[in-house]
Amino acid sequence: MGTTRASESRDAVAAAITTLESAVGRLRVAYGDTLGVRRLASDVARLSDDLDELGEPQPGLLPSPAGPLETIPDTPYDPSMWAGAEDEGLGAPDRHAP
Repeated sequence: MGTTRASESRDAVAAAITTLESAVGRLRVAYGDTLGVRRLASDVARLSDDLDELGEPQPGLLPSPAGPLETIPDTPYDPSMWAGAEDEGLGAPDRHAP
């Protein structure tokens, strides 16, 4: 993931956390300052703190490509490979659809 993509991802997470903070605020109005609401608020605050602590991604830790791309030829497959196969949704050739 490049620096730009990492930044976009961080921004998306930050926006989601802001939405969560707002939703928990509305729950606080509806439910009052209950233990459950306080725990939710604490969880959202922890998420925000964790995001702040991430820092910049380290280039050495970026995922590497899975490997070389595999080329699939444009030539037709050997028709004998499909011998006895059923057409999807049509059933076997000797049977009729309802």
